[in-house]
Amino acid sequence: MDLKGRNFLTLKDFSPEEIIYLLDLAENLKEKKKKGIPVDIHRGKNIALIFEKTSTRTRCAFEVAAHDLGIQTTYLAEGSQIGKKESIADTARVLGRMFEGIEYRGFEQSLVEDLAKYSGVVVWNGLTNEYHPTQMLADMLTIREHFGKLKGLKLVYFGDARYNIGNSLCIVCAKLGLNLTLCAPQKYFPNAKLIEECKNWCKESGGSINMEENVSTAAADADILYTDVWVSMGEPDDIWEERINDLKSYQVNSDVMAKAKPDAIFMHDLPSFHDLNTKIGKEIHQKFGLEAMEVTDEVFESSQSVVFDEAENRMHTIKAVIAATLGHNFI
Repeated sequence: MDLKGRNFLTLKDFSPEEIIYLLDLAENLKEKKKKGIPVDIHRGKNIALIFEKTSTRTRCAFEVAAHDLGIQTTYLAEGSQIGKKESIADTARVLGRMFEGIEYRGFEQSLVEDLAKYSGVVVWNGLTNEYHPTQMLADMLTIREHFGKLKGLKLVYFGDARYNIGNSLCIVCAKLGLNLTLCAPQKYFPNAKLIEECKNWCKESGGSINMEENVSTAAADADILYTDVWVSMGEPDDIWEERINDLKSYQVNSDVMAKAKPDAIFMHDLPSFHDLNTKIGKEIHQKFGLEAMEVTDEVFESSQSVVFDEAENRMHTIKAVIAATLGHNFI
């Protein structure tokens, strides 16, 4: 399958067959990595990594993936002029003359789309407010490694489903035939237009998208329980109180895990506030008395938790995306 020259902005743009191909390629590259087989077929190429939102996993995954492929990286963050002294369109046309590809992690989806429109080179979405497609590939690879399949599994997401993780889970589950339940108060459901679009894909894949406010009903017989932080990067600090009051009953704890299947797994895209070992965790504890937020430490550290497999797979799947869109001959 030839994906050379394709932008990777949202999984809406990719067919189920293309998504599965990227998972297969990631699996192949992961095996080569474990065996020490070099894959540096893109020596001499350069890519730019634009980070308007900071990151541990996404930055490290893109840098290691690129270096494994023989590609040099240039990291652009607070020191760049993007959107300040220079428009996105102008920045795109400058970077497009110097780099073979551009990764963008930041705010509005329109920004990464403008980079793709004006740069003339391949652009990859490392996260926007609306979508997080690289995370979805890592999630699906992790699930497939654990269960040996994707189609027909029940995945339940707890928490605010209006932004990149909730939106992207809707898309990937609908395309690959998983049964997704979004569990949250109604005001935190994704927009109706996206749900309708995803339900059309479900007709082809056999998957389903459901919204549920009751935790016990949602978790019953689930294969995968998934959550995310209650406040996203870039949102104001004063929103914590509202989110905690709205979502504290949607915390993934041992009682919730017990309602799922015995072999169910727990997933989280990280970082997670599962203990008091972070500055924010301590502040929330002082203000609201919570020992943990979206997931308890007991669940996070349990044998059912696959969060670090998930984190590792960010690198393997991102490597697959870079290799596929720049061109390769691995599979």
